[in-house]
Amino acid sequence: MQLICDKQLLVDAVANVSRAVSSKNTLAALEGVFLRAKNNTLSLTGYDLELAISTEIEADVREAGEIVLSARIFLDMIRRMPSEQISISSDAKMLTLVKGSMTEYTILGLPASEYPELPGVSETTELSIPQAALKNMISQTLFAIAVSDSKPVHTGSLFDIKGGELCLVSVDGYRLALRREKVAFDETLSFIVPGKSLSEVSKLLRDEEGDVELGVARRHIIFRTGSYRIVSRLLEGEFLDYRAAIPEGGATTVKIGTRDLISAIDRASLLISDNIKSPLRMKFEEGLIKISCSTAIGKAYDEIRCEQSGDDVEIGFNSRYMLDALKASEGDEIRVLINGPLSPIKLMPVEGDAFVFLVLPVRLKSE
Repeated sequence: MQLICDKQLLVDAVANVSRAVSSKNTLAALEGVFLRAKNNTLSLTGYDLELAISTEIEADVREAGEIVLSARIFLDMIRRMPSEQISISSDAKMLTLVKGSMTEYTILGLPASEYPELPGVSETTELSIPQAALKNMISQTLFAIAVSDSKPVHTGSLFDIKGGELCLVSVDGYRLALRREKVAFDETLSFIVPGKSLSEVSKLLRDEEGDVELGVARRHIIFRTGSYRIVSRLLEGEFLDYRAAIPEGGATTVKIGTRDLISAIDRASLLISDNIKSPLRMKFEEGLIKISCSTAIGKAYDEIRCEQSGDDVEIGFNSRYMLDALKASEGDEIRVLINGPLSPIKLMPVEGDAFVFLVLPVRLKSE
């Protein structure tokens, strides 16, 4: 194999496909990036048996070929190159010369035959979503994905499409995040994508015009955006019935500035840490939100004004879970709806229901 290509194009491509490379794998080839040079194109792939990221860049291919190079070492090499052009050549013994200007490295690669074959994805259902919208939907729901494997299906997000509307839902047993968006798709479709895959997809999406194409098969999904192709396995199992989990209405409804509430909770939770865990108390009373906390090292109190309708109520909650939800919300103001001290706190936009966040309450002890 022998080729010359633009340094920055190569660095960006290797860095992005390396997101799917596992640093701890029993197969040595999976710690590398697969390179294939052919027809003045260099194809690059990273794969960890669950997620694959592939792309192509232009290259002056003098001799076609393919090889697997250590992702970490190769990326460090090309980043340090002082020239704008990089040449790569390898021989039959997989000895690879990476050269830029007067700088050159020689490393030993692995034969392409040792690289696992990517899953074949056929008979897909195709749909497209504006990439800026999907990026936003992922960022607003990723925080609520379960970290524990106690229920593996909840380590991913549910894509639920019905009646031309996509609902993206994440849940971890303590909170729920839902984001809605209209899509040009009339069928009913439901599938669950692992959180790690969605995180990597989001990093490749841009806040600009253009669609991301989705191809959904029985066990896998393909995301196509720009020159990138991301293949991920799908999770199997029964996802939470999120529609039944979201309470209707609210005996107490509050409208408040999002940033004001974030700041107040942040101040009141100063005495809480990973070692000192205590719920925050939030008391809604006559147009005031009174936030307090009591831990082994002291007490905190803060209050802010709000627009309140309905009953007065006091509720306890995990401050980090509440802050995650508030920071993921859109708009300068937010609606807070509560149906009593043991009902989930529901966060929604002031108008409409483009997003819904639930945070389960913590039972309070009397002080």
